[in-house]
Amino acid sequence: MKVEAALAFGGNIGDPVAAFAAALKGLRAHPDIALGRLSSIYRTPPWGKTDQPEFLNMAVLVETSLQPADLLAFCLELERAGGRERRERWGPRTLDIDILTYGDAIIDQARLQIPHPRIPERAFVLTPLAEILPQRRIGGRSVTELLAAATDETIRRDEAATDRLQDLLAG
Repeated sequence: MKVEAALAFGGNIGDPVAAFAAALKGLRAHPDIALGRLSSIYRTPPWGKTDQPEFLNMAVLVETSLQPADLLAFCLELERAGGRERRERWGPRTLDIDILTYGDAIIDQARLQIPHPRIPERAFVLTPLAEILPQRRIGGRSVTELLAAATDETIRRDEAATDRLQDLLAG
């Protein structure tokens, strides 16, 4: 049975748009994953550790028959293929992929928490997620409602990055 999952992509060093495109192609090539809607790319200030370059962020919907732990393992493989090195928490990265939701599943394990526990406090996640899944309920509130409470005016859509991503995916 296929389940809809929402993923968050982020990156702020190297070429995040190229890393996003490579990861999306990897998702698309997996036999147990169907790529769904993609949000625009947003340019956002760093969160947690603020003395680093701004981030590019987007949200991705997939349908998958993978179990959550297997989807996480595949996302971590895509991160590694994209040059991700885990050196410091909230530090710079070429590619970060988080599982935001997995159907209506609630999972609370050491390595996997779904829905992602910090969604409500992260406008950089909510903004692209609201573009593709506005009515999805998380913790009893819709993504749109969560975004209204967390709005950050410094988040802006990056049309050039979004257009470049589409070109890379088409090529």
